[in-house]
Amino acid sequence: MKIAIFHDYFGAIGGGERVVLTMADLLGADVITTDTDAVAKLDRGATVSSLGSTVKFPPFKQISATWKFSSCDVADDYDFFIFTGNWSHYAARRHHPNLWYCYTPVRAFYDLYPTFLARQDLATRQLFRAWVMGHRALDQRSVGDIDRIATISYNVRDRIRRFHHRDAEIIYPPVDISNYSCKEYGDFWLSVNRIYPEKRIELQIEAFRQLPEEHLVIVGGFAAGDHASSYSERLQGILPENVELRGEVTEEELIDLYAGCKGHICTAMDEDFGLTPVEAMAAGKPVVAVDEGGFRETVTGETGMLVQANAESIREAVVRVSQDPEEYRSSCLKRAMLFDISVFDEQIKTMVYDAF
Repeated sequence: MKIAIFHDYFGAIGGGERVVLTMADLLGADVITTDTDAVAKLDRGATVSSLGSTVKFPPFKQISATWKFSSCDVADDYDFFIFTGNWSHYAARRHHPNLWYCYTPVRAFYDLYPTFLARQDLATRQLFRAWVMGHRALDQRSVGDIDRIATISYNVRDRIRRFHHRDAEIIYPPVDISNYSCKEYGDFWLSVNRIYPEKRIELQIEAFRQLPEEHLVIVGGFAAGDHASSYSERLQGILPENVELRGEVTEEELIDLYAGCKGHICTAMDEDFGLTPVEAMAAGKPVVAVDEGGFRETVTGETGMLVQANAESIREAVVRVSQDPEEYRSSCLKRAMLFDISVFDEQIKTMVYDAF
């Protein structure tokens, strides 16, 4: 059976991109996308083809991706189709049988619409409102062309039910536990995320500003044409001396950072799932995460701390965990095994082959 996986774009390295390439490897699938900038950085060896680059300016980037997927037609070349991301499912109309592995319904259209709207200035607010109102209707119609839906967490399943009135099977994203190890509990904490406002990285920075004896390394980037460039610039302007914003790193470098860090910090707003806490636990490292969203499905009192989304709560948790981070090691390793790639492999293959 020939399988194609459609993914929005590879403009930056993130958990979603890693999942797509892992899925492609497990299923022997080809990947069809738009922008391919980050593919080489991930170095997974998958066959990736591009429908053409997107316009690097929001919301025209998203609109151009929508158009490219909705107008493509490779139905005769494959037997089964999987869609990931927010825009690739616009190809569903022509491509059946299919499955949407949903990371989340478009948050700017639904649960975070007021938040995104409030960020716009007077000149762009009406444009943003018009785009969302029109594109939301298209989004609903396109999801109607989906045969089956799987999703990454209970948290996202609730959104799918609320906004699309569809049910979804939960298949947690994979982490290859064998790639991770613990070298030491070093002299720095680690934060891994796209540099987007929804990640609330300023909370981490403020917490560590109050902890001059601790060090924080923040890893991640953002894709051209997204809404994050001004946010990244603002973060650069408020960094204390003990916080380093390192940008994107290779997978090998990231695994090494997990191996040597003291612990891991997560502050994303109502995170869909969050692969990074599992990656950190796979390296035996405790996690301090905000008590929201998908973090509630991965982080426990034995593997770290769930805290309120404010700098003071984060600071207190970092102080407490830093006293003896190694005490969390065995529980972290055990917890991470629940999300190993072997579990995902069995579940995704069962769903695909049962649907065909």
